[in-house]
Amino acid sequence: MNKNIIFKILICLFTFGISLYSYIEKQNELTSLKIEVPKIVKQVQNLDEEIRKIQYEVETFENPAYLMQLVRKPEFGHLKHPFVEDVLTVPEGLALFDEKVKDLYTQ
Repeated sequence: MNKNIIFKILICLFTFGISLYSYIEKQNELTSLKIEVPKIVKQVQNLDEEIRKIQYEVETFENPAYLMQLVRKPEFGHLKHPFVEDVLTVPEGLALFDEKVKDLYTQ
């Protein structure tokens, strides 16, 4: 009887030890993730700042006043504005429609 009680107590202690170890391991994983969160937040902020900087550069490059300054430069002197009759417009649905594909569908 005495051995049976000692055996049950040892099984309970072993189970308690395993559950305690598992709990501490989960807490360590959680703590390591909490430590990495500020680093990731800083990376995201840096990326947001870089995106804003690039958007600003694109907006300033596409600015009509800047484009008019580029037209006046000698390296872009060969460029010209097209006449209205030279500009071709294609309806939206026909832009991707090919004649070969049309023949396949009509057969």
